[in-house]
Amino acid sequence: SSALVDDNGSEEDFSYEELCQANPRYLQPGGEQLAINEVLDSHMYQILDSRSCGPLLALPSPFQLISDGSVVCAEALWDHVTMDDQELGFKAGDVIQVLEASNKDWWWGRNEDKEAWFPASFVRLRVNQEELPESCSSSRGEEQDEDSSKARHKHPESQQQMRTNVIREIMDTERVYIKHLKDICEGYIRQCRKHTGMFTVAQLATIFGNIEDIYKFQRKFLKDLEKQYNKEEPHLSEIGSCFLQHQEGFAIYSEYCNNHPGACVELSNLMKQSKYRHFFEACRLLQQMIDIALDGFLLTPVQKICKYPLQLAELLKYTTQEHSDYNNIKAAYEAMKNVACLINERKRKLESIDKIARWQVSIVGWEGLDILDRSSELIHSGELTKITRQGKSQQRIFFLFDHQLVSCKKDLLRRDMLYYKGRMDMDEVELVDVEDGRDKDWNLSMRNAFKLVSRTTDEVHLFCARKQEDKARWLQAYADERQRVQEDQQMGMEIPENQKKLAMLNAQKAGQGKSKGYSSCPVALPHQSLPPVHQRHITVPTSVPQQQVFALAEPKRKPSLFWHTFHKLTPFRK
Repeated sequence: SSALVDDNGSEEDFSYEELCQANPRYLQPGGEQLAINEVLDSHMYQILDSRSCGPLLALPSPFQLISDGSVVCAEALWDHVTMDDQELGFKAGDVIQVLEASNKDWWWGRNEDKEAWFPASFVRLRVNQEELPESCSSSRGEEQDEDSSKARHKHPESQQQMRTNVIREIMDTERVYIKHLKDICEGYIRQCRKHTGMFTVAQLATIFGNIEDIYKFQRKFLKDLEKQYNKEEPHLSEIGSCFLQHQEGFAIYSEYCNNHPGACVELSNLMKQSKYRHFFEACRLLQQMIDIALDGFLLTPVQKICKYPLQLAELLKYTTQEHSDYNNIKAAYEAMKNVACLINERKRKLESIDKIARWQVSIVGWEGLDILDRSSELIHSGELTKITRQGKSQQRIFFLFDHQLVSCKKDLLRRDMLYYKGRMDMDEVELVDVEDGRDKDWNLSMRNAFKLVSRTTDEVHLFCARKQEDKARWLQAYADERQRVQEDQQMGMEIPENQKKLAMLNAQKAGQGKSKGYSSCPVALPHQSLPPVHQRHITVPTSVPQQQVFALAEPKRKPSLFWHTFHKLTPFRK
């Protein structure tokens, strides 16, 4: 495979010996946002006078602005969930007032009524600092109002100038991002492929995923952005059509985001050996890349796809309805939000199929196709009584997945063991609610009952729940299952066959030598206990958090009760 070459650049080969001549340095993991914040700190971003193209005023760093008494606010890129009361928790889109920014990785800030540390890589500085949210402006009273007026006096800007600032930020960060992708492809991947003794093809595929495809796509996207960018009057730029034209292409980020956790694990294993640490650091130095480790660069695509909706939302805020690009910007904002949600949904489903595969392996006597051939998510589960035409009752545990309903029977001695008893195609049946009382068709007295009637044959299945609340849950679960199937079809949600096979293969390997029983399925880990308050000290956290969130907001769907139901159904554990 040949390395990718930039349009205006050239390739230069280096041997491994030349790479090792560079002095290796040990770096803390970072991310694109830290790099961009550093760029802001070094005065790269400039405010332009609306009457000319020349630079008018360099925007000081957050630390300098705070020292001057100005109010600095940042916007959260992702949710930051923490159990430490010395860290500031927030959701994507929240605005945090930055009170202290002398540390590169951790800043001190206020959100609502709490002040605490938060990771700088989880936020982006607001482009137009003079327009403050109510939550910030109301928290400091008169002192805050005085600071706000000072900030506005220092940086008076018109609506056009505000839009200019956002446009320029989008263009500048896009160019920085392309530079990062180019450095990864030319500085790391090219060198790794030359040393087959250190890296296998599978290892490189795991670590870098499809980042080369992303690089090719982003170069085309930036080229179109540059065509729509008005250098003389940036506020007149019409970039909304670029996002709409390439919205389907952004779907390639789904594969990368799904692969990223595995890439972190593989890279972490390699970095335990000094030769790999030296090799990757030498690659960085020879490529003249900024002071960020490889895992930080590999995080940039994940960060970037989440940042687009935030940037477009801010651009829409400063675009008047009379502007020629207003409708396209509004449509682009919704489109990029949908892209982020789709990526998040695909990742959630990939995580779900691993659990479902392990569940199937735990079932005794499974027959027919694998559950993953048609399903990727458990909607609901619980005990029901199935009634036959002869009036016989069968106690079963039912698992409702998308497209199919699986029935199992408990072992008489080992209640944690389940036997496969059959399944039903939910695409071929329709649910019918049955009122309490005697049913004329079955000549039986019913209570908390419902039927599943085949759409193609006269076959009818009758079920009874123990309580009215249980029946209501099953009726709602059926409606949810039909809705999710429809949504998956509309979004084009489909798990690749290789991912399904890999999930089943891993589940079968993990299940070898273990006794059957669904109580052996993994459960949520308990929360990590924290020391008493009086034993804690207010100190800057030592490392950047490792969790990454792949979407801007919580998905509309409610969380699955899959493992919670398993926990409730398990009467005892070994």
